[in-house]
Amino acid sequence: MLKKIKKALLSLAASGLLLTGISTWQAAPVAAATANYQQQDLNLDVKAAIAVDADSGQILYAKNATTPRQIASMTKLVTVYLTLQAIKQGKLSWTSTAKPTAAIAKISQNTEYSNVPLTSSRAYTIKELYRATLIESANGAAMTLAQAVSGDQVTFVKKMRKLLTSWGIKDAKIYNACGLANGNLGSAAYPGVGKDVENEMSATDMAIVCQKLLKDFPEVLQTTSITSATFSSGSTQSQMTNWNWMLKGLNSYYSDLPVDGLKTGTTDKAGACFAGTVKKNGHRIITVVLGAKHANSQDPSRFVQTAKLMHYVYQNYTAVTLKKGSSISGANTVKVPEGKETSSKVVLGKTVTIWAKQDSKLQTSLSKTTVSAPVKKGSKVASYKFSATSGKLPSLSGKTVTAPAVATQDNQEANFFVRLWRSIFGSK
Repeated sequence: MLKKIKKALLSLAASGLLLTGISTWQAAPVAAATANYQQQDLNLDVKAAIAVDADSGQILYAKNATTPRQIASMTKLVTVYLTLQAIKQGKLSWTSTAKPTAAIAKISQNTEYSNVPLTSSRAYTIKELYRATLIESANGAAMTLAQAVSGDQVTFVKKMRKLLTSWGIKDAKIYNACGLANGNLGSAAYPGVGKDVENEMSATDMAIVCQKLLKDFPEVLQTTSITSATFSSGSTQSQMTNWNWMLKGLNSYYSDLPVDGLKTGTTDKAGACFAGTVKKNGHRIITVVLGAKHANSQDPSRFVQTAKLMHYVYQNYTAVTLKKGSSISGANTVKVPEGKETSSKVVLGKTVTIWAKQDSKLQTSLSKTTVSAPVKKGSKVASYKFSATSGKLPSLSGKTVTAPAVATQDNQEANFFVRLWRSIFGSK
């Protein structure tokens, strides 16, 4: 049974957290810079939504977040991940080239979809296709990247499914690399399924995709933050404008929300969707909205709802970062009955950010307070568990937010006679 750790107050200095590490702290109020969203239910005008800490995956808001829905062009984030993975593995380079098939070229020429025009008679660099996929959300470019990575669309789709399964995403439905309905892909359609099927994931699953992408390839933000660029196809020049209108200089920019990614998505079934990310006050969050209104091509509803959600998080939570190596007062030792020393000091094994609702208390405890000898310096001997008086602190992993507790010194096993003595007479 876990032992209750002693409570103490954690003071927050004006410059930030005093890293003395305390088992219980009171979250300080944060002044609202713009409209105040204090209510628990935001009444977001979307079918589903989620907000999470980009690093820990702590869930800060959720609405219908586990129900799979059409994700449209947000699919391209998975395509981009596999492209960057192939580059990292040396299977492709930025200067590698790929030719679109005739079917892909035909799709790219369709002005009803978001595209840059491609021709099957010309090869394009991976960098050109990558930028067009993220900035213009070009469907043909995304499919050509899939061709470059796996050789054909079906093999790439299987690779997408395998990747998502490895991340614990089990209820996704993936049929193509770009997010269009299957019937819009002509001869490049996925075989054996209906023309109306579309890629589906839950808001939670999409948040996992975003978290993995940002963690493994943070450089993606250098491209997702570009507002406009030019795409060249032979003698043809196409102007690309980012569909993420929350970027600085575009018409849904909020000065107090320096959004720098990630990806929009729109189909008739999906509605208007957006996976966004912003870093403010040193803390990055990921938001996903699915099924916002889409009255016409100029409708900013998904960005209005995203801003509402982002404001809610920053105005109603206090984010505290505990640094690696910090000692948590009241939870800084474990008993080692068979060790040369009968206790060992422990500290945080990694930096962790915990978000708590304003005016709530956060409790910290150890997953176990007694461990076996020997104990090696730097080894994980337990986990720090975090909870709050305002409720649980769930994360994308399905578990509450934790951090490793590591030993600060070696503690070898005591010899037989010492252990025998302790078993008979006890030890302090």
